[in-house]
Amino acid sequence: MKIGIIGAGNIGRTMARLFIAAGHEVALSNSRGPESLKEIIDELGPNARAETVDNAAAFGEVVLLAVPWRSPEALPHPDLVANKVVIDAMNPYSADSNVIDLGESTSSEETARRLPDTLLVKAFNTIWYKHLAEQGDPAKPEAERRAIFIASDDPSAKTVVSDLIRAIGFAPVDAGSLHDGGRKLQPDTPLYGKELTATQAQEALAEHN
Repeated sequence: MKIGIIGAGNIGRTMARLFIAAGHEVALSNSRGPESLKEIIDELGPNARAETVDNAAAFGEVVLLAVPWRSPEALPHPDLVANKVVIDAMNPYSADSNVIDLGESTSSEETARRLPDTLLVKAFNTIWYKHLAEQGDPAKPEAERRAIFIASDDPSAKTVVSDLIRAIGFAPVDAGSLHDGGRKLQPDTPLYGKELTATQAQEALAEHN
């Protein structure tokens, strides 16, 4: 599968390594342009390429958003991700690291408004990048793997992202819709940042319903 990654910070680079190790092709991008990514692309090997943000979005059958949520200008043009599965790994932090109050909305619902017509899935936003790099284990039974929570309004998009999560050695755990599930996955909630197996994650979701 071709995956476009928007953002080349800790999450973007970690996900690029994991996806390539699982056999996918990756286009990595950031706001500074492809030339700034030469070192990481050389490290990642022939299944990685550096692109502009819009070109990475156009390349990807699936597109991962790993830029600061507070910077909508960092997102690709909406037309380039229309009808695509888009993974939102962002969190609504301000520049001074406070959680932005979105009232009754969630950060992924706001992202869906910024990028209409996408099949948006919230995922990878509740796990530390070092845990992403180190804790995936495809050899483990799924129930014993580290959980990655997902939320979406589209069942088919959930399936695509769940398969990607399994391929990199984690276990997808469905938290629900972008609104109800997304609220459970926001910063400062009981599930955020928790190290849980899939079995423990299902129990935690039931407890916090």
